[in-house]
Amino acid sequence: MLKKENIVVFDFDGTLSAKDSNVEFGKYCFKHSIRPWLFLPLIFISAIARCVNPSGIWWRENMRKFIIPDMVKKFAPDFIKQHKRERFGWAKEQVEAERKAGRKVILISASPDYLLPQLVRDIKFDGVMCSKMSAKYPWKYDFLCWGKNKVYAMDEWAKEHKIIPHVVRAYSDSKADLPIMKIAEEEIWVDRKTGLRKHA
Repeated sequence: MLKKENIVVFDFDGTLSAKDSNVEFGKYCFKHSIRPWLFLPLIFISAIARCVNPSGIWWRENMRKFIIPDMVKKFAPDFIKQHKRERFGWAKEQVEAERKAGRKVILISASPDYLLPQLVRDIKFDGVMCSKMSAKYPWKYDFLCWGKNKVYAMDEWAKEHKIIPHVVRAYSDSKADLPIMKIAEEEIWVDRKTGLRKHA
């Protein structure tokens, strides 16, 4: 029999961390390799496509098409060490407080699977869901954990753990998270620049 559980959901980029991990990893690659520079024309076209279709996958993949497995293996560890410094000071303590109050706490982010789990390894989340990337083509999405797909990811996690999720609170910085924010009893919007709670 399925058991109902109180759940708290956190976004990552702009919510627990000041900068977008996906974008910042791209910048890191530009600083440490000549390969990304060869893709600038495609990146420019992808940026235009983003303006036309913000929720699309084509531009997301092509904007990062320069990323290959060797780059992930070589650059990700040092990038992760650096990017952890961008985390807002209240993040870890707030997650601990939610768990101590008896709620399960999960993280659902569009950040890729070769970055996010390691970025939050020191925080005790009950579940971490993120975008699943192709091992052979790290720029290619097997599953984009964004928008309504975050709700699907949470439902799959709940099914695996044989629970019925009751989202009592959700934290986010972006309207792209409205699908999951709207199913929460309390929506907590965070200013992505300061980490402070936004007031209506």
